[in-house]
Amino acid sequence: MEYNEEILEKCLPKYLEEDIKKLKEGIRNKVSYIDCLINEVQGSINSAFVDGDITEEQCDYLFKKYVYGGIV
Repeated sequence: MEYNEEILEKCLPKYLEEDIKKLKEGIRNKVSYIDCLINEVQGSINSAFVDGDITEEQCDYLFKKYVYGGIV
């Protein structure tokens, strides 16, 4: 499935945006606690989906990109 990153990463809850930003910084800086940052993003994605703040498509996309690392 092809994703449109421009659309799927818009209008995310602030806490999810912050966790994604921290994960990207952690990857860039090659921190030793990357697993903790991934767990934070995973929890934020779950919360946002359960609260109805993101769609199922956004949830799937964000999991594949940031938790499973399937989208580069």
